Order: sequence, then structure tokens, then C-alpha cells
Amino acid sequence: MSGKFPLALEKENIFLSSHLCPTSMLVSQVEVLGKEQGLCYREKPIAIRTESDSADFSSCVSSIDWLEFDGELDIVEYPWDLIEMNGRQIKLDFELLTQGRKSAEISSTNNLISAENIFVEEGAKLEYATINASGGSVYIGKDAEVMEGSFIRGPFALCEHATVNMGSKIYGGTTIGPWSKVGGEVTQSILTSYSNKGHDGFLGHSILGEWCNLGAGTNVSNLKNTYDKVRVWSYADNRFAKTGLQFCGLIMGDHSKVGINTMFNTGTVVGICSNVYGAGFPRNFVPSFSMGGAQGFTLNNMKSVFKTASQAMARRKIELSLTDQQILTSVFEQTARYRKF
Repeated sequence: MSGKFPLALEKENIFLSSHLCPTSMLVSQVEVLGKEQGLCYREKPIAIRTESDSADFSSCVSSIDWLEFDGELDIVEYPWDLIEMNGRQIKLDFELLTQGRKSAEISSTNNLISAENIFVEEGAKLEYATINASGGSVYIGKDAEVMEGSFIRGPFALCEHATVNMGSKIYGGTTIGPWSKVGGEVTQSILTSYSNKGHDGFLGHSILGEWCNLGAGTNVSNLKNTYDKVRVWSYADNRFAKTGLQFCGLIMGDHSKVGINTMFNTGTVVGICSNVYGAGFPRNFVPSFSMGGAQGFTLNNMKSVFKTASQAMARRKIELSLTDQQILTSVFEQTARYRKF
């Protein structure tokens, strides 16, 4: 990733842990840090101010004067943590984005509940929808669209150029990222950007990466029949890990696609650049660059991956760059050990 996001260091730098979700309280406490001082949260380092030329916390912890962070933070340790945190983060983002601003006018065709908690950016379109913000804020981004007949409950965020298709049912704790499309029934889920679940079917307590597509009628289980807590494949632990969650659906990596009427078991992980299709439930861990379904998988080779990604991205007038191809190739090599077809 460093090729796409190069590190630019100054003489003095502030480093923040990539695990944390920032707040205004965090910003204020970081701003007053002195040289070679840092913040800890629950005995873990979260921020340092240093003249060191290394972004690795472990290389300079011994020289840092550590202070305890005063407040509460959401710390992301596993992907499924985002599912539980998203409602709170929507509230914080809503306050940050709308402070001192006035919402664009909302058409009188819409049925609004707790309208004071609804903010619509300029260029957004919504007609004949029902939006209930009594349980959490609702944010509609620039040039986004909520089509007629949709039902939305907050907390909910529809980012710029994203679309809620006709007759959708969206429950709280859901974020639809930029240029994404959503339809059917969705609850407490995150679509990051350029991803589509445009048709009927259920998606619950799930996370989709970029450039994903769920075919019509795709359904995701987010609750085990036994009501047991869900275990999910963890790349970090190299095993199925306890999530502590009773509700957990699908976690899918970038550029993965799903055929029509696909069904996913509770707590399924699909890697990047995979193509899942066919009858029955596929296994609940589908390695990256896999192609197939319940009957088995074969390799989704790099030539096919690059072709599909290029065509999908071209629809948004975005090019699959050489750097992007190098990143995908690196992940392909790193995940080879999981593909034992």
C-alpha cells in the first residue's frame, strides 16, 4: 500500500494509531502534546509527537513520556468491530459535518419523522420516501438520491452520488458509501464505495469493500439458528475467532462479485477479487481470488481479475492503475496458502 499512499515525514511528526476512530476530544489532547510525548488508551499507545523519522511506534516507545487519554474512544481491532461502532460514528460525523450549517430544502412529498435530525446536502434528490430519524441522525450526501417508496431509519448515512433504489428498507447503523447503490432490505451494514446491492434480498450486519457487487436475490444470514455467538475467519489470528457478537453477516473484500440468488451463512468472510455463484451455501471462508460456490472453487486468475476490475472501474471513468495492479498482485501472492483447491 505504501506505493499508493507514500509516507511523507516532517522534522516533527504526529503519529496516530490506525485502529482508532478520531474524536474532537482526541484532537484537542493531541494538539497539546509536547515533543516526545504520547497518549495511551487502556494501556495501548494511540498517538505520539516525535522527531523520530520512523512511523513504527515500537521503535520509539522507550523514549516517549506517556499520558493517559481522558475520554472514550472506539478502537477497531477486527473488521467486525465496525459493525457495532458504525451507529455511534454516524452520530459523531453528523455533528461534525452539519455544525453551523443548514440542510437543503426537503421536498414535501417525503414523510419525515424527527426532521431536525435529518440533513440533506445540495444536489441530493429524494421524493416520496419515509425517513425516521427519531432513533438516530440521517445524512444524505451531495448528489445522492433516495428513490420513491423507500423506508429509512437512522442512524443512516448516504454518501455523495450514492443511491437508494425504489422500495428499499434500510435500518439503522447503515452507511452507503460514495457512488454505491443499495436496494432490498439492509440493516446495520457498511458499503464502503463503488459497491452495489441494488436488488431485493437481505444484507445484515455486514461490510462490503470497494467495487463489490451482489446479484439479485442475494441473501445473507446474520443470526445462527442456535443463537450462539458468531465465529469469523481472522487473517490476523489465522483461524476462526470469537467475535462476541450474536449478529454478524458477511465481510467481503474489494472487487469481489456475487451471482444471483447466492446465499451466505452467518459470519462468512469472502476475500478480495473472488467470484461466488451457484446453488447452496458456500463455505464461510472464501479465500481471495476464488471462483465458484458450494460445489467447490477454482482459481480466479490475475488476467481475469484485471479485466473485470478494469471494466467495472471504467463505468465510473476510473482507471485500474499500475499501482492498483501491483497491490492486487501482492495480495494474490500473500494469500496463495489459503487456496487449496
